[in-house]
Amino acid sequence: MNLNPTKLEYYDHMWKLQSKATLLSCFKGDDGRRALILDSTIFYPQGGGQPSDTGFITISDLGFRFIVQHVKSRDGTVFHYGVFENCSEGVEVELEMGKELLLFVDDSRRKLNSRLHSAGHLLDICMKNVGLGNLEPGKGYHFPDGPYVEYKGTVAQSELQTKQKELEVEANALISKGGEVTVAVYSYEEASKLCGGCLPDYIPKGSTPRIVNLGGNPGCPCGGTHVSDISEIISMKVSQIRTKKGHTKVFYTVGS
Repeated sequence: MNLNPTKLEYYDHMWKLQSKATLLSCFKGDDGRRALILDSTIFYPQGGGQPSDTGFITISDLGFRFIVQHVKSRDGTVFHYGVFENCSEGVEVELEMGKELLLFVDDSRRKLNSRLHSAGHLLDICMKNVGLGNLEPGKGYHFPDGPYVEYKGTVAQSELQTKQKELEVEANALISKGGEVTVAVYSYEEASKLCGGCLPDYIPKGSTPRIVNLGGNPGCPCGGTHVSDISEIISMKVSQIRTKKGHTKVFYTVGS
């Protein structure tokens, strides 16, 4: 299937939860669910340690709702997987290509995922503020079942408990203070300056990275969704720090 890249509306408008799009393709996946491909989407596809959005898509003149259960991106094309609501088993829904659809993202799931993702970035700032800036941020896992950020480098066993408490105090102090969260695309040189003078090796030189900036602190490249203000994280609990074989994992949760 040769398709053009899907326009990512959430990329520029993270807090937009409704939009219109044009249907390009509809087919049945290997697991029996339908997959819709649109010219644009506000649904975040799973990636970068962040789960996908869910929600629904309406086709008004047919009287159907398509329940979006999972979203993923492959080679720039976004696939919306799900089922048609109130559709009898064995009944095939025929959709006309080029038809305008209405997209609705689940608000509560988007907010929770954005809070967890933003809290992961906040940890990077806190690590530097409590004297652990020598640890290089690695992958993050921002799912509700056990979010963490992994860093290259280790912490002395004798310091783990102290640093865990310091990280939690620092994180909640920053959350209480608040600060606007901004996201924009910059030239490689501008992005490097915003991120403290350098970018990770996986960012190609000459590219135009998307940078998230939390409350005026040094930014970082990220393609996910985030809160509009640090205070929306509400609170943060640093539940555990594990350090082993050159890597440190900081586990956390956010308040409700």
